[in-house]
Amino acid sequence: MMVPILLGSEKDKEFARKITKHLDAMEIPFDLQVASAHKVPELVLKIIQKYNQSTDAVCYITIAGRSNGLSGVVAANSIHPCLACPPFNDKEDLLLNLNSSVIMPSDTPVLTVIDPQNAAMAAARILALADKKLREKIKKHIQIIKSSFIKK
Repeated sequence: MMVPILLGSEKDKEFARKITKHLDAMEIPFDLQVASAHKVPELVLKIIQKYNQSTDAVCYITIAGRSNGLSGVVAANSIHPCLACPPFNDKEDLLLNLNSSVIMPSDTPVLTVIDPQNAAMAAARILALADKKLREKIKKHIQIIKSSFIKK
């Protein structure tokens, strides 16, 4: 089981930490790499080819804004799911980055998740389809959340 997290820029590392802390909490391994689809597409394709040959369950999370080619390149070339989690600093930045993440060409299935915690949890649930231990962790996590709303 692996979550490759691909960043379009070094500047996205702080945003990525908002995702990785939740993956750590679920004990889900991840591989964080900066690999711009515009500047080093050959590196992006090399990473994808490596995971396409893996027998492990894989779910990508891509972090790229502005002209989000990274998520599309990953989704178009990978046999595994790709979640885009566009970084943002404010509402205007979010709208700009969101637009480039949700509009993808046909046969390029990128799932866009705005909240970093939700991106981590979505990847966890996808990977849990093939991992009973992870599925149990997610069930417990949901029970903890629910119990915080139940008055005793």
